[in-house]
Amino acid sequence: MLTQIDRILVATPDAAAAAEKWRALVGAEEAGRDSVSALAAKRLTLRAGASDIELLEPDGNGIVSDELKRRGRAHLFAAGAASPDPKRVASHAQAMGAGIVELGNQRLLTVMIENAPVRFVISPEAIREPVGDLDFLYEVTLLAAHQQAAVARLTDLFLLDAQHFTTITSEHFGYTGVLTLFKEGALHRFEVITPIDREKTMGRFHAREGTSFYMAFAESARMAAIERKAKAREAGITVDRPETRASSRTADQLWLHPPALGGVMLGISRPSMAWRWSGHPERVTALE
Repeated sequence: MLTQIDRILVATPDAAAAAEKWRALVGAEEAGRDSVSALAAKRLTLRAGASDIELLEPDGNGIVSDELKRRGRAHLFAAGAASPDPKRVASHAQAMGAGIVELGNQRLLTVMIENAPVRFVISPEAIREPVGDLDFLYEVTLLAAHQQAAVARLTDLFLLDAQHFTTITSEHFGYTGVLTLFKEGALHRFEVITPIDREKTMGRFHAREGTSFYMAFAESARMAAIERKAKAREAGITVDRPETRASSRTADQLWLHPPALGGVMLGISRPSMAWRWSGHPERVTALE
């Protein structure tokens, strides 16, 4: 029922300030402004690559203001996915126990996982002209203490096909996880992660925030430009580049730290690179 990760939603006390950071670092452009009465929020939508970034700023008392108070900071409020039939997705999710809020042609789903509210926004499929330095979002990461149960919940909620899933483990970052790829041949998925080293960054985040979204990932053919801009602005960035590759050439991955983008950590991989850990390393294009 889901075809791609098409957006993320960010709860922020200052949408304009957050938008400026996305513009400066990844070349995002404003795609619209409106109000979402069901969330008591003003919404500033940016286009980043072929994906949308919805910045939600409280406009009175409601879900967004409550979550900002609960979390105490700007954060990744919801993962967004596209479907040819959002109404059908919402109806099935509601039958599975999810709370549903209609947001025009979108549906906000809230599901309890490990006693924490986890939110998804399902939107109609759309073709967007890419802008800026990103190509597209393809992943949103959920941290959970019990990944198998969380994966099973998402599988049932969205009728995902487990034959497309792949497992992932990282001693370096201290986690094990499952990639719930939506379909064969495409990277789009939810990543469900259980930190196994509480001393590392992800483990500390989970200990502090509990079950919650941790970050999003995008693909970009212009990673070198993003890296230059981040370093010029002294924005928080971590770069993964092989030691044998010149610093003037693209990295394999990089991460923009949450303060750099107004509360969201964004990982970025060069084209095809994510297949290395997504079940098909043979699909990775080698750099000459």
